[in-house]
Amino acid sequence: MVSLAPDIGRRELTIADKIRGIQWGLVLLIAMISGVGFAMLYSAANGSMQPWASRQMTRFAIALVPMIAAGLIDIRYWLRSAYWIYGAALLLIVAVDLRGIAGLGAQRWIALGVLQLQPSEIMKVALVLALARYFHSRSLENAGRLVYLVPPLLLIVVPTALVLKQPDLGTAMMLLATGIVLLYLGGVRLWVFAAGGIAAAAVAPLAWSLLRDYQKTRLYTFLDPDRDPLGAGYHILQSKIAFGSGGLFGKGFLLGTQSHLSFLPEKQTDFIFTMIAEEFGLVGGLTLLALYLLVVAYAFVIALRCSSQFGRLLGLGVAVNFFLYAFINTAMVMGLIPVVGVPLPLISYGGTAMVTTMLAFGLLMNVGIHRDVSISRLGESRVG
Repeated sequence: MVSLAPDIGRRELTIADKIRGIQWGLVLLIAMISGVGFAMLYSAANGSMQPWASRQMTRFAIALVPMIAAGLIDIRYWLRSAYWIYGAALLLIVAVDLRGIAGLGAQRWIALGVLQLQPSEIMKVALVLALARYFHSRSLENAGRLVYLVPPLLLIVVPTALVLKQPDLGTAMMLLATGIVLLYLGGVRLWVFAAGGIAAAAVAPLAWSLLRDYQKTRLYTFLDPDRDPLGAGYHILQSKIAFGSGGLFGKGFLLGTQSHLSFLPEKQTDFIFTMIAEEFGLVGGLTLLALYLLVVAYAFVIALRCSSQFGRLLGLGVAVNFFLYAFINTAMVMGLIPVVGVPLPLISYGGTAMVTTMLAFGLLMNVGIHRDVSISRLGESRVG
């Protein structure tokens, strides 16, 4: 059995110590980005708080509580609970396949009383926790051995395959990409990734045959949006028109024609960054991207200052996940990658995405608060 008890005689962090350790600068950045989201959801509803902005503000206010709580809880609790959280998230994904709610051509949600939960969003955080614990318990030498690669590969592949089956290509891509980055950070050697790349290329024809027709159409549309401008290419073409019409400084708040005349689809979710670019132009879009980069940089600094391998990997995993979240959405709406249905973090309308993103930031704050708590490979902890 792995012992997770702290060394006797070492001073534990008090609640006052933890509150003083909260990274309020990070909280401010999160609030600023979320504020942009509230404003754009207000604009998306043609200058009304209903139905999106007021609900999103309520979710943000509620999510602040678990975010701060996640930061104050002892980091050893998250270490002990990592596999249990992963297992619960995996069971919820399986439950989606059995009794999930379908919407927009996909079965991604499960009803829990008055709530509709999207378990794949929870898995983004759970996977980071599980991989951080696994590689924390392995030395760098052992982490690079093939025999030790089987468990983390299963941790990545199983939920990725289940999410892909829903189908949710965007979230599956994020799970796979986050897992690969954590494999590298955990000590897996580069030749393993090279071998994996060759194997992936070899099975690419089989993977193509397993894609659904609409997924193939999305790839064709990415290569040539004009092949079906009123059908499959409509979303991305309207997005590009809105981007171009915004110019340098935009048309002004509430004055975006593509969005307010309903030419721009899914303006409150997947294509909300396009609406920002139309109303605030290149300057507005770059400002938001700068805020995202500040958050990612903040996360990397917090993670790299942590003394424990678990904390470092957890913090870096949250940073990578958030970066991929923002990158995939913004690249998608600009036509740089195929449309895969990934929302813009803290901006797009969505309950589960908002809460899980805030919870992930709570874990990041936890890493910063407990940066001097050293956890040995066997789990014995001490405050340095």
